[in-house]
This record gives sequence, C-alpha cells and structure tokens, in this order.
Amino acid sequence: MTTDTTAGGAAGTGSPGNGGLRVLHRVVMPVDRDQDILKLYLEGNIVRARDAGQDGPHGEHAPEPGSQPGAEPVPGAEPVPGAASGTGATAEFQPAEHWDGSDRDDEDDGPGGASDRRRVVVPAGRRVSFLTYFNAFPASYWRRWTRLEEVVLRVRVRGDAKILVYRSNSKGHSQRLESHEVHSAATEERLFTLPLKPFVDGGWYWFELVAGESPAVLERAEWCAETDTLPGRNGRGRTSIGITTYNRPDFCVEQLIALGRATEVLEVIDEIFVIDQGDRRVEDHPGFPDAAKALEGRLRVIDQGNLGGSGGFARAMDETVRAGTSDYVLLLDDDVVTEPEGILRAVTFGDLTRKPTIVGGHMFSLYDRSVLHAYGETLAPYRWFWGPAPHTFHGHDFGYHRMRETHWLHRRIDVDYNGWWMCLIPTEVIKDVGLSMPMFIKWDDAEYGVRARAAGHPTVSLPGVAVWHVPWHDKDDTIDWQAYFHERNRLVSALVHSPYDRGGNLLKESLFVSVKHALAMQYSAAELMLMAIEDVLRGPDHMHASIVTKMGEIRAFRKRFTDAKYEEDLEDFPAIRRSRPPRKGREAAPPKDRKGMIKAAVVGGIKQLKPVDAAAFRNPQALVPHIDLRWWKLSQFDSALVSAADGTGAAWYQRDPKRFRSLMQRTSALHGRLYKEWPRLSQEYRSAMGELTSPERWRETFEASRRSP
Repeated sequence: MTTDTTAGGAAGTGSPGNGGLRVLHRVVMPVDRDQDILKLYLEGNIVRARDAGQDGPHGEHAPEPGSQPGAEPVPGAEPVPGAASGTGATAEFQPAEHWDGSDRDDEDDGPGGASDRRRVVVPAGRRVSFLTYFNAFPASYWRRWTRLEEVVLRVRVRGDAKILVYRSNSKGHSQRLESHEVHSAATEERLFTLPLKPFVDGGWYWFELVAGESPAVLERAEWCAETDTLPGRNGRGRTSIGITTYNRPDFCVEQLIALGRATEVLEVIDEIFVIDQGDRRVEDHPGFPDAAKALEGRLRVIDQGNLGGSGGFARAMDETVRAGTSDYVLLLDDDVVTEPEGILRAVTFGDLTRKPTIVGGHMFSLYDRSVLHAYGETLAPYRWFWGPAPHTFHGHDFGYHRMRETHWLHRRIDVDYNGWWMCLIPTEVIKDVGLSMPMFIKWDDAEYGVRARAAGHPTVSLPGVAVWHVPWHDKDDTIDWQAYFHERNRLVSALVHSPYDRGGNLLKESLFVSVKHALAMQYSAAELMLMAIEDVLRGPDHMHASIVTKMGEIRAFRKRFTDAKYEEDLEDFPAIRRSRPPRKGREAAPPKDRKGMIKAAVVGGIKQLKPVDAAAFRNPQALVPHIDLRWWKLSQFDSALVSAADGTGAAWYQRDPKRFRSLMQRTSALHGRLYKEWPRLSQEYRSAMGELTSPERWRETFEASRRSP
C-alpha cells in the first residue's frame, strides 16, 4: 500500500509513544568522502529517461535491476530548485568535519552530491539503487527476531522522480513490488506499507530512485514501524559504551571524536566508559580534552591494570549494571572505526526483539574498507572451534561483488556469538548470566554467546551494523604469546559447554597442533600450549588468580626461544646457505590428502631424531615467507628465517632434537591426563562458573590489578 503526503503532512516523527512511526533504519550516506566504501551505501546505474517508467514512450520495458543499458543522460534537463545540474553518476560527500548529524535543508554540493548524510541528488536520466549493505532493509532478521509484522518505507523526495520498491527472497531472487512518481519542486512524502511475513528464511527490502528529464532529490528515507500497539517493551532504550584500550590512545581518541560528532547517536548514550589498561594513557593525548568536551559529560576514563579484553569488557559490563540507567552496554574495540548509524540500529533492534537479545555488528577491513571479513560466527560443536557461519564467506569484497549478484547474502544467517569488536548486550542478560569469563583474551566473546544462548538469550549479527577493524590476515596470533590463551580458553570453554564426551574431537586436534608446532620448530608456541594444559589441570581457581600476572610470565618465558625473537632487517641475520641442495632440486610438496599428511608427519618426525647440521646454526638454510609458513615445509630444514605475519620482521627458527623429544613426551602425557580427568574437570569448571563470572569476584580482580606493578 502506498500513501501520499506532502512535506509537513501527517506522517509521524518516529518517536515511540506519540502515535506515529518509529524509525528503525535510516538511509544514510558515508561520513567522509572515501570512495572505497561508497558501494556499501549506494549503487548507481545509468539509464535512459524513458527507461524510468515501467514502459517507455515507445513500448520498451524498463531494464531489470542490475542491468547496464549504457545509455546517455538526457540532454537539456532542467534542474530541480536547490540541486545543481550535471552528469555525475552517483555521489560526492562532504568530509566528516562538515557534518554534524543534523538534517539540513541547505543546497547540495553538486550533481549526485549530498550536503549531509541523508540527501542524495540523482541527475537527470540517472538511476540509483539502495540495495546496499548499509541501506537495504534486512527484513528477514526483523521477521525472525522481533515482534513486528510489517514495516513502512517513508521516502521524502522532490523533482522528477520515480520510486521503485523491491524485495528479494532467501535465494537472492528479486521481485518488483510497487512504484510511485513525484513531479514537484516541493518535497513530497510517500509511505509504502510492506509485510514481513514472506521473509522467514531470508530476503531484503530496498528501493531505487530514477530521475526523469530533470534531477530527482532524495531528501531522506527511512524504514519505520508502528510500535505503540506491540506487547512488551516499547520505549526507546538507552546504552552505555565500553571501550577497552591498551596503548592505542590515537585510535581511541579518534573514536571518541567521531562519537562526539554523531549528535543523534549521543541522544541514546548514557555513558562512555574507556577502560584504559596501558601505560600510554588516553587522557594524555593532546586531542583528549576536545573529545571529552564534545561528549558533554558522558565520558568516564577508568584506569586499571592490564586484564586483557575480558577484564576491560567485564569492567564496562559491571559499571553499566551498577549505574542502573542503561538498558544495554555496547562493547567496542579500541582499534575500530564505527559507522555511527549502526549504534542507533542496534539499540532499536534490541528494543523490539521478542526476548532480551545480544545484537552484534559485522566487521569490515580497516585497510581494504569495502571488504567484509565477518558476517556471522559459529562454533563447530564436535571440533569446538570457531569459524564462519554456514553459507557465509570471509573476505567478501562489495567493491567487486554487489548484493544483487551475491545470493548467499540474501539468506538469513544465524550465529552462535558475535565478536566483541562491536556487540550490544542487554543489561538483563548480564544480570542473568554474569560478566565475562576471566580469559584475558580469546574465546571470551564466543564463550559468552554460548552461555547466553543456553540461558535463552540469542545473539543476532545484524546487517547494517558494523565497524572497520584490523583484518585477521595481518596477524598470526596462534604462534605468538596468544598461543597460551588460544589453547587454555578453548579447553576451558569446552569443559563448560561442549555437548560431547571429552570435547568431541578437541583433544585429538590439540595434540596434532602441538605436534605440528614442534615439527615446524615453533617451540615457544608448543611450550605455551603445554603451559595452558597444565593450568587447566590446576582447576578453575587459577583463572582469576593468574589474570593479573600471566601476561608478564608469558613474555618472559618466550624470550628463551629463538623462534620468538624477531629482527626488523633481514640483513641482521647471516646469509642464507645450505650445505646440500634439495633432492633432485625439488622442495617439499604440500600433502595432497590425509595419507600424504601422515607420511609428511612421519618423515618430519624421523628427521627430528637425526643430528642437526652444524652449519645450520651459523647460517639459516632458507627464507620462508609467512604466506608459505606450513609445518610440513619447515620440518624439512634444520633452520630457517621466517617472516612475521605483518611483514615487520623475521625470526630465525632452529631445530632442537632434545627439545622436540621433550615436547613429544610431555604433550603425550598431558593430553592423556586431560583425557582421563576430563569428566572431573568439566564438573569443577561448570560448578565454578557462577563465581568466576560474578561481579563480586571480578571487583576483587579489578582492585588487585591496580595494586599490581
């Protein structure tokens, strides 16, 4: 159903409780001029003016969405008042410092330009689509998780315009639903009432705007709903924000500045807690006073010892619940750039869910900003290991692959948890299931999502809610100091939550990973894995007791290993030299199957029993780029230079037969003991969960961290 109103007509303001429509999801443009992310907001296709109608003046049918007719813009088009004429394809935007989040009515800055975040000018004869990540409406998620039965698309437009409304299904098939024309120099409003019933498995709503023989101006558009008559919670929720930071004052202050500019976002924020755990203090940054001033008293910096991400976010959870004013706490990493509109969307979605629900944001690459790295996260229960949700793919580039041609994006994706780079948690959930586990880093977000789900609180990773974050492929935290936390926290979370006897395949995988590290001369990582198992066997009391000091112990321990000592310049190492060339001039080939993998492990293991070529201690035998870092390759050498994942340096791996034998003996014994004692340990950790995650126990740890040197 389509309803016409003129500007200033009877449409609601979007405020709940006034008998009008509540805004769920506003159509917005990028904060800055970054062309790399434009396709996340807007898709522009050139069409002839006669193609703007369903049938042209000569009977030709309008092109399907996504077609590229390649026609010319209409010559001699008359400009709409307030819009400049021209032939720009889609959009140009003012930089962030010229945008304050308000809805202005001043003139646009050029063809296809936007003078604020809400307005788009479509030049004569052009067509733009809002089937994009940030501006299409993820109908299937609202259908599945909220109490809404229909949404209203409210579009305010002027000029010579045609509005076309579409939907897709879970297979990615598109269907045109409605259209309406506007021919007016004054802004007119159109309302489209759209049911959510057909979206049980997936699908989106979106609209497209076609300019006729003169430009069309989209003043604003939003997806709304009538919420006053819904049962349950109808008020507009409020959130606090918790940012955990460790020696990243530049990033953190920039994030605070961005939040201070997003004036409409500030209206739903009670407090912003910056949990500063480093020695390069955020408050010492020269930009901090201005950032704090813009936040108008909402900012509170809390200094505590380094308790990792879990300690920082547990503090933000606890402070939010104790304050008693917020409905949610939004957890944010310190090294992210936030799309501020996502905060409003997450809070609104949380307000309208059927039950208290964790609302997560997706992760784009901070370095390649059109690339979506994480769309949905799940745990494989038998392996007890995380990974992309079924039917999703890490590293999807919207710069090359549009939503209309990427069918898997049209399915609804259900998740087990959401990363804490951006995650909105209701205070009701925190009161019910407790704070984070004292894991320091790694697995705290996954464990919390699984724990919350077991208590009846699902997690939804909501499209259109996202941050830009440093991508995973520029790190390899499985072989640095974090190897300890990967192993310990995976084991602990499985002891508490795994539905399989002795964790399913977990112990077998853990043993194999430990052996791979030893074969690859990654002795520091292998030793840290054994340290983690030893601590798990000590029982749950070690987690709070060691969280303040463990990081220092691990750093000191790793200094004993050559594979953990990185130099920035390859010239700091001796020249590459081999006593004998590879057999028949062939380097080791990757195993093709399971049989080949076993053979490579046996051959590599036999080599570990042989003496080391003395020359390998004087000169590394090979230079192995990180992209080629494989255990079966490294097991062929007595020593090798291996570059770091971030490309900043290299370490000299050196084979140590005595160390290898010791590792094999101890890893076999510890994994055997873990297998034998699993039932007892599982019961101990499950029984201790209430105490480990309680605010009272955490407050003792917060205080201990302040006293710790």
